[in-house]
Amino acid sequence: MTTQQIQPKRGIVKQILSGDSVIIRGPTGAPPPEKQINFSGIIAPKLARRAGDQSEPTKDEAWAWEAREFLRKKLIGEEVFFTSEKPPNTNREYGTVYLGKDFNTAENITESLVTEGLVTVRREGVRQTPEGTRLAELEDAAKAAGKGKWGSSPSSEHVRDIKWSVENMRSFVDKLGYKPVKAIIEHVRDGSTVRAFLLPDFYHITLMISGIRCPGFKLDANGKPDMSIKVPYAEEARYFVEIRLLQREVDIVLESVNNNNFVGTIIHPKGNIAEALLKEGFAHCVDWSIAFMKSGVEGLRAAEKKAKGARLRIWKDWQSNAPQVTGKEKDFTATVAEVINGDALSVKLNNGQSKKIFLSSIRPPKEPGRVADEDGKTAPRPKGFRPLYDIPWMFEAREYLRKKLIGKKVHVVIDYIQEARDGYPEKVCATVSIGGKNVAEALVSKGLASVVKYRPDDDQRSSRYDELLTAESKAIKSQVGIHNKKEVPAHRVTEIDAARAKLELSSFQRAQKIDAVVEFVASGTRLRLFIPKSNSLCTFLLGGINCPRASRQATNALAAVEGEPFGDEALQFTKERCLQREVSIQVDTHDKAGNFIGWLWVDNVNLSVALVKEGFASVHRTGEKSQYATFLKEAEDSAKQQRLRMWENYEEEKEEQQPEEEKTTVERKVSYEEVVVTEVTPEGSFFVQTIAEGPKAEALNAKLRQEFQANPPLPGAYTPKRGDVCAAKYTVDDEWYRVKVEKVQGGKATVHYFDYGNRETLPTTRLATLPAAYVGEKPYATEYVLPYVSLPKDDEFSAMAIKYLREDTAVSKLLLNVEYRVQGTPPAASLHVDSTSEGDIVMNLITEGLLLVENRKERRQNKLLASYREAQEVAKRNHSNMWEYGDITEDDAKEFGLGK
Repeated sequence: MTTQQIQPKRGIVKQILSGDSVIIRGPTGAPPPEKQINFSGIIAPKLARRAGDQSEPTKDEAWAWEAREFLRKKLIGEEVFFTSEKPPNTNREYGTVYLGKDFNTAENITESLVTEGLVTVRREGVRQTPEGTRLAELEDAAKAAGKGKWGSSPSSEHVRDIKWSVENMRSFVDKLGYKPVKAIIEHVRDGSTVRAFLLPDFYHITLMISGIRCPGFKLDANGKPDMSIKVPYAEEARYFVEIRLLQREVDIVLESVNNNNFVGTIIHPKGNIAEALLKEGFAHCVDWSIAFMKSGVEGLRAAEKKAKGARLRIWKDWQSNAPQVTGKEKDFTATVAEVINGDALSVKLNNGQSKKIFLSSIRPPKEPGRVADEDGKTAPRPKGFRPLYDIPWMFEAREYLRKKLIGKKVHVVIDYIQEARDGYPEKVCATVSIGGKNVAEALVSKGLASVVKYRPDDDQRSSRYDELLTAESKAIKSQVGIHNKKEVPAHRVTEIDAARAKLELSSFQRAQKIDAVVEFVASGTRLRLFIPKSNSLCTFLLGGINCPRASRQATNALAAVEGEPFGDEALQFTKERCLQREVSIQVDTHDKAGNFIGWLWVDNVNLSVALVKEGFASVHRTGEKSQYATFLKEAEDSAKQQRLRMWENYEEEKEEQQPEEEKTTVERKVSYEEVVVTEVTPEGSFFVQTIAEGPKAEALNAKLRQEFQANPPLPGAYTPKRGDVCAAKYTVDDEWYRVKVEKVQGGKATVHYFDYGNRETLPTTRLATLPAAYVGEKPYATEYVLPYVSLPKDDEFSAMAIKYLREDTAVSKLLLNVEYRVQGTPPAASLHVDSTSEGDIVMNLITEGLLLVENRKERRQNKLLASYREAQEVAKRNHSNMWEYGDITEDDAKEFGLGK
């Protein structure tokens, strides 16, 4: 044969089927076309086959594996030349493969096999050709040299002992102990499932790649892949793995077992195949198997996140459901004030505010046997049921967190915010760490919480989710906590009522000091205690002092009670020092209701003395006769001397002796209300929502949107009229809000968003009839004007005043005080960042020369107006803004805030 006359084809060797047959794929396409080529003129020993549905397993013929390996090591993944033809009466193609860059000098693989003594040349019943003669000569030389199968070594040494199945797969995994095992990938079932031989013992295994799942092929009635049903990206994912791993040497780390499959990680010198699949959008992370991995989890999550962000392949329609939380709101340090059940904390921020956070991606211990009925409703709990004590492991979970966290600084990272639904409020979920240790992970590892399972496309999960899964896997294996079904704790907690108090009093008095845990603080001197020694609950009143009553919110059974001055502050003082802390008590007596009265120490500090010392309480006559009378007297004298809190007007009696005529100053009534400014108008008036009412407005609007989502209004079906109360779709966020129509002209309407104060002109097609249930609700925004001031006459300075007023009020909370009311206009109110004079926003704008103080004549001296005039004089002296060129005061300055 003259090789120059042959027109060879080119391709890439995908797979070696045996010592005399290969599969060659095209150089382009994903996946590309492929064909099987059987080598002409030779016969290779047959490889072993595993049992089929109707066939028994077979063994290797001698030297079959060596012939296959010779080709695998030489050809897999290489670009080759090949010639082929299909003889009559057969479906097979026979030909020759050549390895090299130049066909004229390329290595003839058939000749190489014969030379190595790995195959037999066909001599009988074939037509004599120059190629056949050449192969016969090479075989004779190989026989003479004793090469390969023509050597003297016994045939039995060249037959593999294949283990087609593994008995006790779990112990096999444990025996290997996460050590890498050499392997060859024999088959790629789908992008995340392969078959491989473990070397050197030839265990044949099916391996699911840990941590990921690719789209798989649908199975037919016989359990075989049905290639006629196209699953998006299934073929592409398999091809992606085939060109990188098929018949390559790898290391496999077996990590677990799932049904009859092993679960593990494939280690290849060129990279992690799981990570590569995720990065290209061919796979998603699987939580149940990712928990078995000891390393590389961060890389998998990062690769999946990158593919999601790029909307690659399986993520092309993905939309993130995780809210964007950034900056100080996402990552901060706080002090733990309270542990709520076994999965939530109340923390105190550096600015003094409290925030309730839930530990991300975990659930506290469940109440056994309480399941929902057909309507989704759960049966009512028995009377007197206490979840903390009556749900197994709940108390242990709470106690673990309490002992570890109460009063300690923790690092908080907000992971996600779970929206309000099904009557439950919004939940801020976070990863909380102390000393670098994840609190939720520690809780799960002790079997005191379970991990929430998510859908693959759900991003609302802990930033340390994989660590939680690993911890849960270990806890289940160790059978600790909720995973221990044999040893379930039971807490029989008794309530000390009036009858029980009489029985317990003498023993409590004899005990002198009793250890307890503060479960609840009702007021500055009223606490709820759990006494571990007797496994009982009691109400405890601090003796020897009088403390102001704290306010109380209305309940179904009781009306709201207004608190006395400093009552709420005293409650907060006691709460911060005692709640969920371990304390010691000394019982003196009890009242008619069975509440114990006595003394309480926290961190060796007598709480009664501490309250008196801080001016929150005065000494009661019983305290004057007690053994702690000296300490109480010293504390009260110190508070009086410093004019602390309830003693701030201690010498007020002397001032009352002054003649009434000397009192020319009218005392300003100060009653601050916490608000948020929702709108500042161009005329300078402003709208506010109270902090208490703001969430109600959001809830109402959320409910309205849900209703419109369920029953979308038909655009243009509603014809608005001036004065109508209806719904409008705000152009900024495309959400529905309540509005009042102020003007309709030329297919457009000017509306007032009365729950927020802003106005907008928009097409009437963006308006709809407001459901009757929402019409009667009062507006949640109230309009005010600033007191005693007006805008500058100059347009430039007027615009500056509005600009800075908007900036100064764009904070999460302000204090508002109504200064006066004028009939027919909004009330005049001052705004404050805090309760100090420096926090007065109006005064600061006056000082900057951006507001003009009215020229009012008051019968009595007004302190606030006087302070504003002093601020204006400072602005004049400094020539600030409108005072740049001197005094521009005009007698006819219009009253500020009465914009039309």
